[in-house]
Amino acid sequence: MMKSYLFPISYAFMAFPFAALLFTLPFLVVQYRRHGYINKVRAFVLYLFLLYLMNAVFLVMLPFPSTRHNAPLPGGAVQGIPFNFIQDILRETSIVKGQPSTYWRLIKERAFLQVVFNVILTVPFGMFIRYYFRSGPLRCLLLSFLLSLFIEITQLTGIYGVFDHPYRVFDIDDLMANTLGGMVGFLAAEWLSGLLPRIEHLDKNVDLATKRVSYTRRGLAWMFDIFLCVILTTICYKLGIPGAYFVGTGLYFMLLPYLTGGCTFGKWLVRIRLTAVIPETGQNANSSGFAETLKSLWTKEGHSESVTLFALMVRYGLLYWVIIGLNYTVVLAPGSLGGFLRWVAAMFVLILDGWFFIHFVKHLLQKDSMLFYEKMSGTHHRILIKQPAAESDAEKK
Repeated sequence: MMKSYLFPISYAFMAFPFAALLFTLPFLVVQYRRHGYINKVRAFVLYLFLLYLMNAVFLVMLPFPSTRHNAPLPGGAVQGIPFNFIQDILRETSIVKGQPSTYWRLIKERAFLQVVFNVILTVPFGMFIRYYFRSGPLRCLLLSFLLSLFIEITQLTGIYGVFDHPYRVFDIDDLMANTLGGMVGFLAAEWLSGLLPRIEHLDKNVDLATKRVSYTRRGLAWMFDIFLCVILTTICYKLGIPGAYFVGTGLYFMLLPYLTGGCTFGKWLVRIRLTAVIPETGQNANSSGFAETLKSLWTKEGHSESVTLFALMVRYGLLYWVIIGLNYTVVLAPGSLGGFLRWVAAMFVLILDGWFFIHFVKHLLQKDSMLFYEKMSGTHHRILIKQPAAESDAEKK
């Protein structure tokens, strides 16, 4: 019988890396939006919860019938008599009444083990519900029941029509055992909470103002931004606007963050924004001379952290109009260049791309360093800190 349980568990572990990849994107967005950063304990618990749910689903769904056109279950698809498992145990058991030495055989009986495993199946669910989601007993009871009901309905419908007939029985005893398991897990979570950090205290001593904006966070924002920018650029192209690429990138990456205080949609989604860097930041005087000279252009008067349109044009002009723009001109719009000139331009772009790649990797490893277009524009990313409601109302008054 153990083999029938180990088979779906092994498949769940093999599928977990792929599910984790799909889970990572919404996980990062939700964590950045809700908490402002990624906490390792919180991440570990949520990925562990995902692994548990996959094991639970695989255990109750696998193995599948050999064909979609499966035959109906001979004994019917619904077992609606509560506590019918007691009759199954009495009918199948090999213990002898009045001989305690035979009672240990009970742990080998299929009917008994099935009930035990159905209880164990949802114990981790109840533990997660109480420890991480901080739910009370009534909510845990309801959620455990609904989880079990979802599983039983999925089986009863042949995975919602994938198979012609149910291939497992809808059993009222399973509903009861799964719900009981959830409540056992809820009670066990009290002991677990004493061994692990309390979820509600994870962010207690975290100062978002001092946290560095990681390249992972910036890359996630860029992924959403580039998708929207492509749509905007395509619209500009369809409207016949000359230089649609340059117009689209200019509107999205320069004008939009200027109007929104340093935010694009992607940056807002992960709670970061562009701010100005005052040139006395540990760089030597010579290296910051250019930024010092143009200091009045980098920041708005009276707002030392607000970026100006000029600073945004320097930052994203270097990135999208020079580096990526040259690639666009040479690769996607080659008709504007002659044969020899195009070859020279292609070699120059290749060298430029190689240099930028090395530059990016170098600064990716040096976590606190700034890319060249950030230094020249005097801009960098900071976490967008949510203001308490009381403070926001006071500022409006």
